[in-house]
Amino acid sequence: MEIVAHRGASFLAPENTLVAANLAWELGADAVEVDVYLTHDRRIVVIHDENALRTSGKDMLVAESRSGELRSLDVGSLKAKKYAGEKIPFLEEVLDTLPKDKTLFVEVKCGTQILEPLKELLIKSGKQSQVIVISFDYEVAVGFKKLQPKIPVHFLKSSEKDQHGARAAYQQELVDQALAGKLDGLGVHYAGVTQSFAQAVRKAGLELYVWTVDDPFEAKRLKDLGTDWLATNRPGWMREQLEGQ
Repeated sequence: MEIVAHRGASFLAPENTLVAANLAWELGADAVEVDVYLTHDRRIVVIHDENALRTSGKDMLVAESRSGELRSLDVGSLKAKKYAGEKIPFLEEVLDTLPKDKTLFVEVKCGTQILEPLKELLIKSGKQSQVIVISFDYEVAVGFKKLQPKIPVHFLKSSEKDQHGARAAYQQELVDQALAGKLDGLGVHYAGVTQSFAQAVRKAGLELYVWTVDDPFEAKRLKDLGTDWLATNRPGWMREQLEGQ
């Protein structure tokens, strides 16, 4: 099971920043996951929310803002004073941090308008073989797979919650949906992963990516089920916990 640093080493550093990505590599993560949006001037920037408010304190919609305006924001200070001045990265800057033997998960948070720019950026980077594209939007996932058949694409899906907040188990229908779209894997919330679902994913020849696991006992359970990729906010610590079990 490969350890994926969720938004970089986001427990310690400001999420979706270069410092978080670089720290994740230093801590021995096998992969880093980042979120991307397309700006008004058609640049791909790394940020989780459609608005920069939560991470910068400034109310700016990414899709309606120019990249230069977004890059002037400080997205580090709200995490800790020592990260003051940390900027929203361009995706190509994160790709530049990528070691030769590591993987970058690129989660598309917007619609299909980003697909052509993303295709062009990844080709230009020369690192297509180290990238996996993921999205909660089925149209985005299938659309990118058609554009770039050689790049793995995973479809992300949340599981339903009952009245008590418990997650429902994932079912075979989700596996069938991924296969119908000729996708390469599924990304799911860890609490909905059962033995039967993990077996169905493996039987279909798909990869299983789970998020976001900061409990080492859950991580061990998922590893035993054959999970391929486990996203965590604490990559270094999680590896130590798993090795100690």
